[in-house]
Amino acid sequence: MEQPVFNPFAYLYNFIWFLFFFIIFFLPFWRKYALARAREALIQQLEAKRGSRVITLIHRQESLGFFGIPIFRYINIEDSEQVLRAIRMTPPDMPIDLIVHTPGGLALAATQIANALVRHKGPVRVIVPHYAMSGGTLLALSADEVIMDPNAVLGPVDPQLGNMPAASILKVLEQKEAKDIEDQTLILADVAQKAIKQMKEYLVWLLTENGMDRHKAEHIAEELATGKYTHDYPLTVEYLRELGLNISTEVPWEVYELMELFPQPMGSQVPSVQYIPVPYRANQTGKP
Repeated sequence: MEQPVFNPFAYLYNFIWFLFFFIIFFLPFWRKYALARAREALIQQLEAKRGSRVITLIHRQESLGFFGIPIFRYINIEDSEQVLRAIRMTPPDMPIDLIVHTPGGLALAATQIANALVRHKGPVRVIVPHYAMSGGTLLALSADEVIMDPNAVLGPVDPQLGNMPAASILKVLEQKEAKDIEDQTLILADVAQKAIKQMKEYLVWLLTENGMDRHKAEHIAEELATGKYTHDYPLTVEYLRELGLNISTEVPWEVYELMELFPQPMGSQVPSVQYIPVPYRANQTGKP
């Protein structure tokens, strides 16, 4: 019986194809792992430099889409759970640097984070390299200091009911008599009035908890929570300083480097909250 002829080129050809598909399959996982390690190393470097706990809350899917359908990421309950856990793992007197890049999100989640930040005994600094709108602005207002890029912006925190501004719903009551308004609109107007009142009261509490004069806090709440501006209106550094907020523009260069490590994903998610997941002692930062 004739023996098959050994063909080394055929084996080499098959091995090359196997290696090619192996690399193609595992390369995305390796890139994701390497990116996570690079972010962690830079966070540790920033923590060692500033003597603080660094937490990121970064949503980088503003324009991601699937077959033309946009996909967006916002502050959600998972984010609040992770940030609260990071704060609990931080000594009471250790500073916290929260890096925020977000279009906003769920009011409940943003409020939980803001409450935890304002109750933290150590200095709290919110760093905004690009923008922090809506719920992100709530987080900034809970800080002892807001550090923004000179061109970064915050946004109004006026309540939204579905896709409608609460302030605009109330305008209907001014323009029509009650007999000409549908019952559903009247119910929405009642909810809108309560939502604005609640947000104003919450902002006053948040700002006065940080030591702000109540009169100034009420003025800021009136400016930001009552629908004076559209919800996406950019509030600049100059405007925020005129309101009386403590705004610095000394953003550490590591923050910009860190933003480069949160690229706009193409079909895969990156964590929006990241920190070194170990409890720190008061005299130990940036060292697991």
